[in-house]
Amino acid sequence: MATYTLPELPYDYAALEPVINPQIIELHHDKHHAAYVKGANDTLEQLKEARDKEAWGAINGLQKNLAFHLSGHILHSIYWHNMTGDGGGEPLAADGVGDLADAITESFGSYAGFKSQLTKAAATTQGSGWGVLAYEPVSGKLIVEQVYDHQGNVGQGSVPVLVFDAWEHAFYLQYKNQKVDFIEAMWRVVNWQDVAKRYAAAKERADVLLLAP
Repeated sequence: MATYTLPELPYDYAALEPVINPQIIELHHDKHHAAYVKGANDTLEQLKEARDKEAWGAINGLQKNLAFHLSGHILHSIYWHNMTGDGGGEPLAADGVGDLADAITESFGSYAGFKSQLTKAAATTQGSGWGVLAYEPVSGKLIVEQVYDHQGNVGQGSVPVLVFDAWEHAFYLQYKNQKVDFIEAMWRVVNWQDVAKRYAAAKERADVLLLAP
């Protein structure tokens, strides 16, 4: 039985127009995300076979493959819920996301500073990758991270709460090679309600993620 399964989209393919067209959403979810799920499950089977046979010649490649596919699955699972056709704008207390808005200001100085940093991080990730807003449990603050090729410049124990997919399959059919234009457009569909829930949950679980500072 497979360990990982492809989650259903929380909206239809056309829900994020005009920022992301339906063709991209369909291919991205049904083909690319599905491939990460299959890759993670296949790699787990290959690792089981290696354990059973005590055959470790391919261990480095298998561990890297597991990280690649599992990161792709987890990040995409967050990505779909991080977006909504009714999203965008700045997180505000009036919209019920005041704790998140305050945390952004405390961690980055201002919303504008945070937005600029995450935009640049996503747009300049080496090769293919992601820009990530994450809760870092040691400081209790939010940080921006880069995930390149699903490996990453990440802080251990940090929890992603907002992810921007900057792989070409996320935008090329619509934005061609203008990655920066796509990242800028992404701000119009951010689901701050979802981001705020993830932030609150990450804070509550900090003692589970990290036993000692």
